Amino acid sequence: MRVVFMGSPEFSVPSLQVLARAHLVVGVVTQPDRPAGRGRALTPPPVKAAALALGLHVFQPARLRAADATQVLADWAPDLIVVAAFGQILRESILGLPRFGCLNVHASLLPRWRGASPIQAAVRAGDSVTGITIMQMDAGMDTGAILAQTSVPIDDTDTGGTLTARLAPLGAGLLIETLPAFLEGKITPAPQDEALVTLAPPLKKEDGRLNFNLRAEELERQIRAYDPWPGTFLEWEARRIAVLRGRAASAPGIAAGGLTRLGVMPAVGTSDGALVLELVRPAGRQTISGEDFLRGAPAFADGRVELQRNGS
Repeated sequence: MRVVFMGSPEFSVPSLQVLARAHLVVGVVTQPDRPAGRGRALTPPPVKAAALALGLHVFQPARLRAADATQVLADWAPDLIVVAAFGQILRESILGLPRFGCLNVHASLLPRWRGASPIQAAVRAGDSVTGITIMQMDAGMDTGAILAQTSVPIDDTDTGGTLTARLAPLGAGLLIETLPAFLEGKITPAPQDEALVTLAPPLKKEDGRLNFNLRAEELERQIRAYDPWPGTFLEWEARRIAVLRGRAASAPGIAAGGLTRLGVMPAVGTSDGALVLELVRPAGRQTISGEDFLRGAPAFADGRVELQRNGS
């Protein structure tokens, strides 16, 4: 069977690897190389590196909807297209190419958390469980029928990064387990329940701004959810301070946005409790503990951060 794989981040790599061991992968479609790091050097997506290591053909279209991009896929003549966190919407001209259609390895228990950031959304919302869904793709965003699902608990210490690392091999395993029965027509696809839909839209760097009108527990989850991307931050005296680790604490009498110290640690008041800043990285500096930061900037404990007027 001729398979085309589409994916980009580290999450996608295990699915590509198991497919390449079991089937003929005739081509891999991934995002273009992009600037990354302080030097802004062009960096390939993890799937590209994995595909080249496997000796596979790699295609990196800026826009998959372009006619020449569709032609490349048509020339590969796939029997099946498998998608895992590719990052672009597939148009009907591509969905209709393979005789077995297109399958998606999605990092949530659909219909909960449709969209581009399901792992971060689950951690931030305080979900106790998430998982992997193998689904048939249609013209909607993660709206297709479900073929298989498997779940995993979310730990209180999980970050976006640690949960991704656990879900990636889980997705690969469920994919390769589901494919034989699917190809033999032994699975009855199950429509999603539209009443249970929640959305996880793409994240931007600015989404990491901490809104101290929220409760401290919500902000603690946001910090974990957005580690490593897009990260979280606050602004104090026109300085951006990245917050890499924080915890909620009881702090009666501290107004939202008010700065104080709890023991030797800096803390920010919220709508309910305070967020203790355990690990921070001031702009242009290295990561330091909250204690060391406060020792070098004692005025922080007597100031305020600007509150957001709306949004979260």
